[in-house]
Amino acid sequence: MEILVITGPPYSGKGTQCEILKEELKFEHISTGDRCRLEKQNETEIGKIMSEYEEKGDLVPDSIMKDLFSKILDENRSTNGIILDGYPRTEPQVNDLMELIESKNMEIGKVINIDVPKSELLERAKKRAETSNRKDDKDAEIHLKRIEVFENSTRPAIEYMKSKIKVLTFDGLGTINEITTRSKDNL
Repeated sequence: MEILVITGPPYSGKGTQCEILKEELKFEHISTGDRCRLEKQNETEIGKIMSEYEEKGDLVPDSIMKDLFSKILDENRSTNGIILDGYPRTEPQVNDLMELIESKNMEIGKVINIDVPKSELLERAKKRAETSNRKDDKDAEIHLKRIEVFENSTRPAIEYMKSKIKVLTFDGLGTINEITTRSKDNL
């Protein structure tokens, strides 16, 4: 099974590109946010633990995320591959993912990093807030906080990942079709 990691800042179009590539490659798209919401909604053991941390305003520990991704990898063992969207986000999560993949005799095929300037991210966040039903998309302060968290945690994790595996970075500006063409050109 091949693993494709799509990373980039919030509002960079990762989810859109993942859905397009999912169809093209016949891979499963694993959105970390969607999967975490599903685990909590279904009140699974992992979901209950996640809820406990989030209710206190704390981040879910990396060890819990590692357990979740171990479960995800096992569930998708018989697929052509998976596209990871939203994981890893920190240096420890990079190490956890590499350890999991090695222990399960899998490999990361590619890591694609979609790069978009902050001004464009904020514009996209504003547009998404107008069309989305997600409560967390309505607050401009949350948009800024997400971008700040990305800059402080995930961007360093992407740089760290470059020391472990090849990370392909490309420009995320333009139309969805233009960005898709760049994504496919990097596969």
